[in-house]
This record gives sequence, structure tokens and C-alpha cells, in this order.
Amino acid sequence: MSAPIYLQTTITPNEGEFFRVKLALEIAIDEVVNEPGCIRYELTEATEERLVLTEQWASEEDLDKHSKGTAVQDMNESLSALLAEPVKIERL
Repeated sequence: MSAPIYLQTTITPNEGEFFRVKLALEIAIDEVVNEPGCIRYELTEATEERLVLTEQWASEEDLDKHSKGTAVQDMNESLSALLAEPVKIERL
């Protein structure tokens, strides 16, 4: 069995777009937590300057499926015009 994969995703909203970005993330979180292999997917920091998602996945395969899934595609589409900079995904 492989070790779980931990990620931290940092999202920087455009000025004045915090609440729209947070809403888009909350919608995605509701979907993602039910995906196979999702151990943790939660908003762990939310300020006007940045939002941080903490993720944990059971396997690389589960993470790969998640990355290509509709929840991520929908979230990326929702966020495309609302972000001050590209999303940063960091493996922990």
C-alpha cells in the first residue's frame, strides 16, 4: 500500500473577489470529499489575501483521477477570472 499524498493549495483572489472565490471553493469541496481516495480536502485558511486548501489522498492514482475530474475542471473555470495569480500546489 502506498503512503498518502499530502498537498497544500494556495489561492490568491483578486481584490474584492474573496467571497466569490470562497464560494467556488466551498462548492468544489462538497463534491471532492466524496471522490474515491479523498481522505481530506478542506479550507484551512481563509483571509482576504489568500485561501489555503489542505488535501490528503490515498494514492497517486486517486489524486490523478481527482486532478482530471469534473469538480476540479468546474472549480478552475469558476476561478479563472477571479484570481490575482495562478493557483500554487505544493506537496508536503
